[in-house]
Amino acid sequence: MKDYDIVVIGSGAGLMVLEEALNHGLNCAMIEKAKLGGTCLNKGCIPSKMLVYPADLVREIEASNKVGINTGQPKVDWDTVSRRMWEQINFHQKIEENLQHIPNLTLYKGAGTFTGPDSMAVHYGDGRPDDIICGKKFVIAAGARTFIPAVEGLENAGHVTSETFFGEKFPKRPWKSLVLIGGGAISAEFAHIFSAFGTKVTVIERSGRILSKEEPEISEFIAKQFAKNGVDVLTDNSVVSVSQDRSMKYVTVENALTKIKTTVACEEIFVASGVRSNADFLSLDKAGVKVDQRGWITTNSYLETSRENIWALGDINGKYQFRHKANHEAQVLIQNLFGGEGKKEVSYDSVPWTIFTHPQVAHVGMTEKELKDKGIPYHTAKNHYSEVVGGRAMGYRDGDGDNGFVKMLVGENKKILGVHIVGPQASVLLQPFVYLMNEGYQCGKKPRQVANAKQIDGLRILCPQIGTYAPINDSMVIHPSLNELTAWVFEKLDRKE
Repeated sequence: MKDYDIVVIGSGAGLMVLEEALNHGLNCAMIEKAKLGGTCLNKGCIPSKMLVYPADLVREIEASNKVGINTGQPKVDWDTVSRRMWEQINFHQKIEENLQHIPNLTLYKGAGTFTGPDSMAVHYGDGRPDDIICGKKFVIAAGARTFIPAVEGLENAGHVTSETFFGEKFPKRPWKSLVLIGGGAISAEFAHIFSAFGTKVTVIERSGRILSKEEPEISEFIAKQFAKNGVDVLTDNSVVSVSQDRSMKYVTVENALTKIKTTVACEEIFVASGVRSNADFLSLDKAGVKVDQRGWITTNSYLETSRENIWALGDINGKYQFRHKANHEAQVLIQNLFGGEGKKEVSYDSVPWTIFTHPQVAHVGMTEKELKDKGIPYHTAKNHYSEVVGGRAMGYRDGDGDNGFVKMLVGENKKILGVHIVGPQASVLLQPFVYLMNEGYQCGKKPRQVANAKQIDGLRILCPQIGTYAPINDSMVIHPSLNELTAWVFEKLDRKE
């Protein structure tokens, strides 16, 4: 049995905590049963964007006649697109190689389960005996996996998830037809990707609209763009059964309103109906770590679990499934474990995200419905791309079906409560508002007017972040997006004495 100062389970954002622990000279263990790098690198945001960008180019080329550039239909080189994607995923090999040669670190390539509050067994599943290890501290960053609905015939017919798509079921060519089960972010991105690459796509969503976490007008906007691009969207429909023959798969759905059943034929089925926690793999009951009713590990604002010296971050705590959120939590936990400057709390008040469909959808803060439900007074503002010269230069005009917009929700004291964008480069347009919102939460008291530099200096007594890059450093930055280019530049500052 080996003893460690800290044991990290999961190699996504958990790697950030591990690196800092090693920098402090601690004896560390990393447990990872899959490829190093976590969901984002291997089966999520990074490889998917290697497919999204070519799909974006297809749609931009198709629309270029709006600005006087006439081209033929783009031809997709699937082999090149695929090769670029796999080059990104294969970075996990370099991560593993580097970890194997780091002093004070043992890498366990297996599945960990708790055997007590300070011990864990590592299972390999290949005939090797389990390793039993002990740790003074544990950091759980073991992520989540696709939720597979209980549908008659689905397992027999076979299906794809984001895990298997970026693995053994990656297609040698774009499918001729595809059914996506679910109408959330993952579904919207893959609907965009494959429809641009020539696949006939059908999206099945059991609720009344796709992208149900977004503003209703944004959901409607994306649905109309999907229809324009040949994507069928079946809302208020639940999958009741799946069957297959030698050449096709058949998905039978029932409309919740009309009770009419419809069968959709397709070459492949992609399940994108949400995610579930991986906490059930960890035998948390033996460590005394509590989970909520949905199986997510319960954490407080310091990322502490119900058991002392065990923390959880990332997807597995159920608080937003975004890599930039996990990165932010890792930075907070690093401060709390190694900073020596007092505890820092995680704030989820300004969590941004982008759905990289076509066009992009970006979101930070509350929706209009949330404000109404909470009784918060607010004002709304909306500006369309066609209302600015930059948008008109891109070919957007009043009344066009693809004329995206920014929707702003503002409190009575001018506080930004929510920002919602649908259109080109929505992720980049959103990020400045994230910084502003984060600076606002940090600085609770500020005079309304500032006349000169002396007054600014005085304000810094109340809010040292004013005029600095601190709000940028402390904000979540949408991943992956071009915002990271400017946000991360501060990490390279010359720190000469």
